[in-house]
Amino acid sequence: MSLFQIFLVLFVSILYGLSSVHTTPPPSDAPRQELSRYIANVKQADRRLYSAKDHVGHTMDCVKIIPNSEIFNEFIAVYHTYINGIPKVNLATSTDLMTWTWIRELASQASQPAISISSDGGFILIWEQEPRNHLKFVYFKTWSDLQQGIIAKSYDALRTLSVCAEGTPNIYRANSTYIEIGYHYYWNCDVDRQARGTLINFKKWQSTKQQNLDNALLHWGVKGNIGDRDAVTYDGYDFTLIEGQYAKKDFGTWRTFIYDYQTGNADQLNIETDGGSQAFANPTITFITIDGQRAILVTLFVPSENSAPGEAGELIYYKKY
Repeated sequence: MSLFQIFLVLFVSILYGLSSVHTTPPPSDAPRQELSRYIANVKQADRRLYSAKDHVGHTMDCVKIIPNSEIFNEFIAVYHTYINGIPKVNLATSTDLMTWTWIRELASQASQPAISISSDGGFILIWEQEPRNHLKFVYFKTWSDLQQGIIAKSYDALRTLSVCAEGTPNIYRANSTYIEIGYHYYWNCDVDRQARGTLINFKKWQSTKQQNLDNALLHWGVKGNIGDRDAVTYDGYDFTLIEGQYAKKDFGTWRTFIYDYQTGNADQLNIETDGGSQAFANPTITFITIDGQRAILVTLFVPSENSAPGEAGELIYYKKY
């Protein structure tokens, strides 16, 4: 056998050996896939509500729902409703997640609210506030104060990453002295991109870009906005649901992705509704207990573009597990 033949045999053997190596999947893969199945299969949810409205007829756009820490088996929702072209943040409650009793308006010229139980008692709310589209933080000491709209602390954050707009907040952790959030900034006054910020003592605001989230969606060809998100820990691993728009200004191209903090990658969720709607935006996710069982509660906004009949608007659903 010639030297060339020996070299060729060795080269082929090395290539075969490399192709035979099986890489071990990241440990977060199985939990991410399981969580994705819960979220994507709306048709098999225990209960679901399309085009959600409160009892007086307000649309519950971009709703965020949490358990009421002061009343057993009650849930709190904050959402916005456009009335005569003006967005207003509203508050409602429910015991079954399907029927909602409106409590009060919390803010005008405001949208995209997020709410969290404060770890030292009370409730933290954040929303987009006009004029000069920016983030507004408020703190209510008790559930009674929240129902009455009695604010203990508030803060209007100056825009730091965009001269045009900053908003769509989600809350990672919060108490009356320290709040950490995700949000979008209007990059070059052209498209939304991701950011993270902290507010200390309702006085000191600081923020930074979150290009890891942007890059994970840009990888899939997202060319429009990368906006609203919500974070969750499942089976010990951290994930974020996040919206991405494939084509700028085309609401029918909104899709929802799941971002894996362990790998830095995102997958598009293939969400299946009863009618086959295709576009989904403004995702939120919350672990709850209902009827004595643990459940995953998800909300999505279904744009009218690429929606099935009767499904446009806010979608609320949960799956027990």
